[in-house]
Amino acid sequence: MTERFYRAPCPGCGAPVEFRSAQSTHAVCPYCQSTVVRQGEVLSRVGKMAELFDDHSPLQLMASGRVEGKAFTLIGRLQYKSAAGVWTEWIALFDDGSQAFLGEDNGAYVLCRPRPVSRDIPAASVFRVGAGTAINGQPYSVAFSDQVSLIAAQGELPKLPPLGFPFGLVELRSDSGEVLSIDYSSTPPAVSAGREVLLESLQLSGLKQESVKDEVGRQFNCPHCGAAVEITLANTKTLSCRSCNTLIDVSQGLGGELRHALQDEPVAPLIPLGSTGSLQGVEWQVVGFQHRMGRVPGDDELFGWSEYLLFNRQRGFSFLVDSEEGWSLVRPATGAPKLASGGRSASYLGSTYTLKYSYNAETSYACGEFYWPVSRGQKTVNDDFANARYLLSREQALNEVTWSAGSQIEASLVQQAFKLQADPGLFQRGDVAPLGALRRMGCLTQFLIALFIVLVVYLLIRSSSCDPTVENCNSTGFRSAGGSYGGFSTGGGHK
Repeated sequence: MTERFYRAPCPGCGAPVEFRSAQSTHAVCPYCQSTVVRQGEVLSRVGKMAELFDDHSPLQLMASGRVEGKAFTLIGRLQYKSAAGVWTEWIALFDDGSQAFLGEDNGAYVLCRPRPVSRDIPAASVFRVGAGTAINGQPYSVAFSDQVSLIAAQGELPKLPPLGFPFGLVELRSDSGEVLSIDYSSTPPAVSAGREVLLESLQLSGLKQESVKDEVGRQFNCPHCGAAVEITLANTKTLSCRSCNTLIDVSQGLGGELRHALQDEPVAPLIPLGSTGSLQGVEWQVVGFQHRMGRVPGDDELFGWSEYLLFNRQRGFSFLVDSEEGWSLVRPATGAPKLASGGRSASYLGSTYTLKYSYNAETSYACGEFYWPVSRGQKTVNDDFANARYLLSREQALNEVTWSAGSQIEASLVQQAFKLQADPGLFQRGDVAPLGALRRMGCLTQFLIALFIVLVVYLLIRSSSCDPTVENCNSTGFRSAGGSYGGFSTGGGHK
């Protein structure tokens, strides 16, 4: 590093406490957890830091990497909590003395740097989730606005709000994929901005798995049936008991009260939990499954679809969605597509998507592990957009808007990827060819129209015995009212 190290004994226990950055004002003693503030050459103890929530992240202090040709080292770690759960932000110190924040973002990571603003930032209450705004002349959409608090910290830190003290946090996103966070724990508010990064692109070394070969999952007893439950993912917030299907909230850590909810009428996923398969060149593991229901406002008809949560250690999380219109592979978008006036279309990364469906959604069943708190009855307002085979999905909860982006995928590829021997007909959906392809069929058009009418009649008869709360009704192709293109997640945003 180009800057000199500063080392002094901890006022609490006498162990050495190091400061590598001139911008760091606080540090947490690694031996006694004392919170130490640096004032010139003097260290003062201002309290004791709470124990970290063990998230089993591959990142750890002193891991190093490189981005845009610049080397950095992780020197600090902050853990925050809101009503949506717990997440982590790492402090990255570059060789030139500058700093950045590597934060969780809906199962992925965003690298942000401090950003100056040209005008005063309004109060957090001014920002309404889903509304548009502008910072430094750049348009953004308000994706998150809520009260959060610091619950633990590690290493050296450039800022340190009072432990457990709630403060406002606003997250803005742009249609170019940028994330901008406004932190109201200080006056004036601190602003940082950045974009998504893949861990593999950061050329990281010194990760946890390099020094800890036999990492053991966190274990506890199910609060309902007493069976052993093991957490295996790095940032699990909710999981289900394999013995009784109880859904368990572990977002507050294993030391706190485990909230749980019983689930009747278990749904059997077509793809078993734990299955691994390669899609679009990435090896994924199925770690979670949820079934959801939708209803168009003013319509009594329900429709259902399924979402498989996929995990890759380097790529983070994606969703394999099984809906009435076919299979799709999507992941939460870092940015926020720009909605046109009236919301009939959305533009993202230079492409325009047309609105196809608007509906209300609710989670009816979940099993496996999830990186955000999941519960039965969770409700969102959804909008689905499409551009040929490319898809966008917008889901709005109380304090957060989440966008997902991806594309349709052939049913045969899903079956092949996960080496499933079941009847291929179980995976077939109503994948519709582009309109131009139908026009090129010429004399076959009349046959296709007749076939469509037969399918409609068949599905109307079938719908009388289909329960959308436990299966994908109309899954052979006819879709009369909505569905889903995206995987629902919330609470994992870069804060």
